[in-house]
Amino acid sequence: MDNRSPAIFVGDALGLDFLNSVATPVDTPVDWIEDGEGLLGWLEQAVLVPRETLEAMRAEALPGELDKVADQARNLREWFRAFVRKHKGRPLTAGVLDELEPLNRLLERDEGFSRIVAQQADEGEGLEFQAMRKWRSPEALLLPIGEALGRFVCTEDFSDVKACEGPTCTLLFADHTRGHRRRWCSMAMCGNRAKQAAHRHRLKQA
Repeated sequence: MDNRSPAIFVGDALGLDFLNSVATPVDTPVDWIEDGEGLLGWLEQAVLVPRETLEAMRAEALPGELDKVADQARNLREWFRAFVRKHKGRPLTAGVLDELEPLNRLLERDEGFSRIVAQQADEGEGLEFQAMRKWRSPEALLLPIGEALGRFVCTEDFSDVKACEGPTCTLLFADHTRGHRRRWCSMAMCGNRAKQAAHRHRLKQA
């Protein structure tokens, strides 16, 4: 498995899915944004950037330029991972604002605007007010990620943020289940492994 395979989206929150863009889904670590092409692929799968914008970036970027942006994305990811791991399990308060200054500095670079556009065909005829963004350089690809992280910090209850209990799993998720009893990134991965391990243990004990 490499970063051209489908990325993992099990976090139930886009901010956590960004952190989960590096993981060990089987036995080998995979980083879906290890280079510029990987970053473009992850952004497309996350539906954070229009496909035509990604194609334009791919065609117009200077050699190595997208790889440098991917490096910045990885640095942002590990900074945010440290923040989430430090504060998960309890509600955030305004006291963490200073810690979020790197994210605010990224968000200040945005050149967003709004415009009136026609609704999509399946929504019927009419108009809608839509947020847009000027993609002046490849570094602008970091802005929708920063926006997703900012929304996550302000709307998610950090009491619900958990790490998968799989012994080698690094994935994080927001537990939105009734009773907040979710333990695994997914039953298809770590949940089934735990069941199989428990079954083998019972057989051995018998």
